[in-house]
Amino acid sequence: MLTIHHLRLSQSERIVWLAEELGLDYECKLYTRRTDNRLAPDEYKALHPMGIAPVITDGDLVLGESGAIMDYVIAKYAPDTALVPGVDHPDFADHLFYLHWANATFMTNGMMALVAQFMGAKELPPFVADRVHKGWAIVEKRLGEADYFGGSQLTTADIMMGFQLTTSRAMSGMSIEGMPNLQAYLKRIGERPAYQRAMAKCEPGMPPKLD
Repeated sequence: MLTIHHLRLSQSERIVWLAEELGLDYECKLYTRRTDNRLAPDEYKALHPMGIAPVITDGDLVLGESGAIMDYVIAKYAPDTALVPGVDHPDFADHLFYLHWANATFMTNGMMALVAQFMGAKELPPFVADRVHKGWAIVEKRLGEADYFGGSQLTTADIMMGFQLTTSRAMSGMSIEGMPNLQAYLKRIGERPAYQRAMAKCEPGMPPKLD
């Protein structure tokens, strides 16, 4: 059986959401962060050489990396899903951009800011602050152009983007006041039964950060 190893408060929630949207039969195994440093416990680190979330196992296969896992799960279990627009679909290119931009740029910006703060910076370096500002501006602009990052319907681009907009923001305390397009989008996401089921499994007792 497909097993999603979910480290609580991590981007592995994406894979649980994907599985719920696809209606897959899977197991979700929860791991709690260490209390001393908030990192993954040893049993999670032992799953994969990188020692970070997400990780799935499927028979003898052990696979990490959000995008790779999404591609694998869809190719094996749901190759015809509407979550991935075909090459002739008008949303094809936009879906591809936000699918890859989510981790390659948007989340990387947030990680740079986090590292700067961890290193004791009282203010973000100008180039980091500029990249963070531009990233959130792109988010708000895009959601004023389309209902979803991938276009007219939910796609895997939205599933990739979701963590940084919700759970990650809950940990950072960032406000989205003055971002009405993002606020409306998160309301739409929060109304999806698959998202509700996923978050109840991933973070029991913790309401999703949708405001």
